[in-house]
Amino acid sequence: MNAVTQATGYRRFVADWQIDTWIASLTRAAESTRSVYRRDALACFEWLESAGSDGVADVNRRQLRRYLAHLDASGYARRTTARKASVIRRYFDWARRTGLVETDPSAALSAPRGASTLPRILAADELEVVLNGSARTGNPPEVELRDRAITELLYGSGLRVAELCGLDRKDLSGPSGTITVWGKGSKQRWVPVSEPAAAALAEWLRAGRSEMVTDQSPDAAVFLNRRGRRISPRDVRRLLDRRSVKPTHPHALRHTFATHLLDGGADLRVVQELLGHADLTTTQIYTRVSRDRLRDVHRSTHPRA
Repeated sequence: MNAVTQATGYRRFVADWQIDTWIASLTRAAESTRSVYRRDALACFEWLESAGSDGVADVNRRQLRRYLAHLDASGYARRTTARKASVIRRYFDWARRTGLVETDPSAALSAPRGASTLPRILAADELEVVLNGSARTGNPPEVELRDRAITELLYGSGLRVAELCGLDRKDLSGPSGTITVWGKGSKQRWVPVSEPAAAALAEWLRAGRSEMVTDQSPDAAVFLNRRGRRISPRDVRRLLDRRSVKPTHPHALRHTFATHLLDGGADLRVVQELLGHADLTTTQIYTRVSRDRLRDVHRSTHPRA
């Protein structure tokens, strides 16, 4: 088969399954997410056709279950297989709603759930070093002001790193003691700001930000990197590694924020709202972390534990 024939066949394949139309409908998904969805969908549909399917309207639940079994036999991680199953369900739900199929063959399609790993929570001494910095960072004063404000916000307000990087100065003008955060799916929420975070943020804006502004700096951005551009998640990861006694992902501060709230008696639904979780079950993992922490403290301190 020559290259022209292959290209023609590929275009026919994509058109028959209306993959690009489906991807274009995912308007709230990030470009990186759409790219993963497209890749996963293509792999599934190519397998289905190689297994004898005549197209989208010919797919049944048994074929989809065989595909998931194929992924498992091929050595894919459970988390990866679960993601691919989620993509399949999302596609066929769209196909049903748009009339490509009469019934959804992926309805109630089960897949192995990804391994449930508990989030890492920073110990008190680790958190102290991250928040207060370390002599080994050797940062100029303006960078230290920025890094202090970032770490205080990540821990004090439980922001996702992407939410922090996307903060604009107008987002700081909400109700007193809060900032406006744009979470997943462009969902807006107000998040309280702790007193240390508010003080650190004000000092950064007063005395630090102007020192890092260049001709390329976006005027709206709250946080800038050393090149004067809007700070990125990678920049935040690097600054945390400089301040930490061991490699620390920005999400560890968010995990620590949630766990400390529950340790202090906060209602689970309040924590859900603060974190911006759409589903309460996502937040419930922190109840297990909190229970485990309390059990460890009991075992290590009580004389009859």
